[in-house]
Amino acid sequence: MLRSSHGALDRLFRYLVPLLAIGLLSGCASVSYYGQLASGQWQLLQARQPVAELVADPATDSKLRQQLLHAEQARAFASAQLKLPDNRSYRVYADIGRPFVVWNVFATPELSLEPQTHCFPIAGCVAYRGYYNQGAARGAAALQKQQGLDVYVGGVEAYSTLGWFDDPILSSMLGWGDERLATVIFHELAHQRVYVQDDTAFNESFATFVEQEGTRQWRAARGLPTLVEDGSQQREQFVGLVLASRERLKALYAAPLTEPAKRAGKQAEFERLRREYRALRDNQWGGIGRYDAWINAPMNNAKLLPFGLYDQWVPAFAQLFAEAGGDWQVFYQRVEAFGRLPLEQRQQALKSIAGQVESSHRRSYSGSGLAPR
Repeated sequence: MLRSSHGALDRLFRYLVPLLAIGLLSGCASVSYYGQLASGQWQLLQARQPVAELVADPATDSKLRQQLLHAEQARAFASAQLKLPDNRSYRVYADIGRPFVVWNVFATPELSLEPQTHCFPIAGCVAYRGYYNQGAARGAAALQKQQGLDVYVGGVEAYSTLGWFDDPILSSMLGWGDERLATVIFHELAHQRVYVQDDTAFNESFATFVEQEGTRQWRAARGLPTLVEDGSQQREQFVGLVLASRERLKALYAAPLTEPAKRAGKQAEFERLRREYRALRDNQWGGIGRYDAWINAPMNNAKLLPFGLYDQWVPAFAQLFAEAGGDWQVFYQRVEAFGRLPLEQRQQALKSIAGQVESSHRRSYSGSGLAPR
């Protein structure tokens, strides 16, 4: 078990006391919710073990030892080369005994794509509520369904406490393989390096860029070729289908139609999304159905919410990194400057940079005689 310092315990109480105080001011339901957050995080803290001790222990399973050794190497690279925080996060391990560490509950009105947002100390406002127990998540979802909301529950294998605690490598992360484990460490440490309250798209796009560029450099440092993920193009095409469907739904809900007409249009749009996916799968992917389970399961507005958040501004961050000459410290300083801008001004600046990148790509296609896809 991790031997926590007094400083770590002080940070724990500084974190939990505001949460519980807010719960007491907000009613019994909030007390219960914040209580499970505190309990879940405390259990994670109690389960941590130093990676170095596990690696040195002859009783440690050989497969786990190899995974942790690889993670240790990636963790050292993250701080030394990517200039990410040099702390104890991801230098400890916790076996949580379940496939997901948290289950997130997303909710929207029946005829809207506006999420039900929830605001927290430290993290700010987000479009979901997290639960450490799957049953509690499903119970909360059921209550929201009774209120007429569209609800979706999704499991999460890892998350960041933004440096407030020494985040562990979780047993739920080990099923990904060594490469993916390293990229997630880069992603989550990026959240510790820069985090802007109330702007999920900014935070996730930034962390996704750090993950992608960090992985490229990590592979190069080991003499490996740039990773070409077989499913990356399929994922981009699938996300494109979902985002296009979401835009059509937004237009439908904003139209001067009766509620029954909007409900009928909503179901017709979901069937269109399924048809377009199947055509893409059968005609371009050789029948490989990576997303069959997702597309064939019940569909609603809330299920579409997570799409686009993780990569909306990735091209803009890639351009900022290029302008910084590949210097991570300079890049982070520029990202922090963007983070200090008011939300609307920040989004307009990112749109401008992304537009310049897209325009440059179009000129490149034109000059080479190729048509953009």
